[in-house]
Amino acid sequence: MKDTIDVLELLESQHTEVEELIEDIENADGDVAAMFAELADKIAAHATVEEKIFYPAAMYPETSDMLHESVEEHLAVKRLLADMLDLDPDADDDTFCAKLGVLKDLISHHAHEEEEGQLFQVLRRLMTEDERAALGNEVLAMFESLIEQHPRRNVSRETTAAAPLPPL
Repeated sequence: MKDTIDVLELLESQHTEVEELIEDIENADGDVAAMFAELADKIAAHATVEEKIFYPAAMYPETSDMLHESVEEHLAVKRLLADMLDLDPDADDDTFCAKLGVLKDLISHHAHEEEEGQLFQVLRRLMTEDERAALGNEVLAMFESLIEQHPRRNVSRETTAAAPLPPL
């Protein structure tokens, strides 16, 4: 039995969960607001654990530029999410649907092209399995704690500037 989870596998599984939730919302007939609240909480918690735990631990000369771009992408997602949280997703509003489409594109680009396609490949070389496992456990614990606190409520306060990263 595996008592640890590789941080890269954990983050990839969270990317998949978020994308599946977006698809569920796009295809929903009914309570979109509840699904969107869950989506917003997962995105907010995911961004927080990456910014506070994962990115600082992943800071190497080879990853610095990618990580700085990642926090800027998070900022764009948070700004869009803050706009969406002010809308009524159950009103079948064209604006909400349009913003959901942009959110889907931003997240897909960030998750697959930037992180999984580039950053994670570099980190598989730079970090040991034990380092990734320890980090995975830490990230998972913080994520589970944050989810219980409805982190979407903090998003609008996190739209001024990108999250700070530690120096090299």
